[in-house]
Amino acid sequence: MAAQDPPVRRGLDPLRWFNRVIARPDVQRLAARLPVVGGVARRDGAEIFDMVQGFVRSQVLSALIELRVLHRLMDGPLDAGVLAAGTGIAPARMEILMQAGAAMGLLGRRRDGRFRLSRKGAALLGVPGLEAMIRHHHVFYRDMADPVGLLRGEGEGGLARFWPYVLCAQGDISDEDAARYSDLMAQSQELVAQDTLRMVPLRGVRCLMDVGGGSGVFADHVARKYRDIELRVFDLPEVVPRAERLLARDGLADRVACVGGSFRTGAVPTGADAISLIRVLYDHDDGTVSDLLGKVFAALPPGGRLIVSEPMSGGARPDPVGDVYFAFYTMAMGTGRVRSAARIAGMCRAAGFQDLRIPRAPRPYVTSALSCVKPS
Repeated sequence: MAAQDPPVRRGLDPLRWFNRVIARPDVQRLAARLPVVGGVARRDGAEIFDMVQGFVRSQVLSALIELRVLHRLMDGPLDAGVLAAGTGIAPARMEILMQAGAAMGLLGRRRDGRFRLSRKGAALLGVPGLEAMIRHHHVFYRDMADPVGLLRGEGEGGLARFWPYVLCAQGDISDEDAARYSDLMAQSQELVAQDTLRMVPLRGVRCLMDVGGGSGVFADHVARKYRDIELRVFDLPEVVPRAERLLARDGLADRVACVGGSFRTGAVPTGADAISLIRVLYDHDDGTVSDLLGKVFAALPPGGRLIVSEPMSGGARPDPVGDVYFAFYTMAMGTGRVRSAARIAGMCRAAGFQDLRIPRAPRPYVTSALSCVKPS
C-alpha cells in the first residue's frame, strides 16, 4: 500500500510555502537562468543527481575491484584492450568501465588513450580492509534493493545470514562463519585501532581487556604502542584461535592473554582496570547493550575505564556516513543500530559510569569514540 500524503495544514507557514514554491518546475527553470540563484540551483541539481546515481557509482567501483583494474595499473598505464584480455569483457565495454573510473577520479586518461592509476585510486588500495568491504557489498545491496521492505522489517536480510556470528552464543557458530567475520573485521580494524588510540590515550592503564576483541587487532596495536600494559582479548572460543595466531605472528603471544567466552550468556571477566568495546555496541540492540555495559561496570574496579569506539550517528546533527551507510547496514544485519555519542553516553551513565569524555574524531567515517570511568 502506497504511503499517503500528510493532511494539509491551514494557516501561514513560511517554510511550507517556500518549499512548495521551490518544488515547482517553472520556478526551477527560472532559477537556473538567474546569475546568482542559478549557481545555487545548478549546484543543488548536481548534488541531487549524485544521490540518484550513487548505486551505479558503487557498482562501477565493485567492478574495478573485482577485475583488479586498479592493481593492474599499479605498474603503469594500459589501454582498454589490454585490460579486457582474459576477462571475458569486450574491449569497448572495458573502455566504458575505464572512462567511468576516470570520471570518478580513480583513474586518469592519457592523451594516447591509455588509462593510469590516479592518486585517489592508489590511496584506495592502501586503505586496510577497504577492498574486502567493497567485495562483500553485493550482500548488502541485495538487502537495499527493497529499502521500504527493509524499513518495514519484512523478511531476513542477506547481511543477517552473512553475519550469524553476531547473533550466536558460545558454540553456535561454524569455523567458516567465524573466519569470514573475523577476516573482514580484522582487515578493517587497522584504521579503527589507529584512530581510537589517537583519540583515547591509555596512560596510567595497567591492564586492558578488549571485549569482543575478534582477531586481536586492537590489542596488537595497543601492545606495540604501550609496552607496559598487560593485555587480554575476550571473545567467543571459536574466534580466540585467530587472535592467538595473529598475536603470535607479531611476537606478542607472551603479552596478550586470549580468553574464550560470551558476554551474551555469561559475565565479563574481571582483573582489568580498563575495558575496550571496539565496534561492538552497534552490532546489538539496546537490551543487549545495556546488559553488556552493566557487566562491564561490574567487572571493572573503582576508577576503572571503559572505552567505546565505533561509527556513530550524528544525533541532532545528522552525519552523512553514520546516519546513512552504517544506519542502514546495521538495520540490514537485523541486530543492532547506530547510536549517537550522546545516546551511548546516556546508556553508560545509566550503567553507573561517570566522567564521560567524547573526543573529536579525526575521521568519523572510520570511527568515533568516548570514554568513561567507574566511580571510586
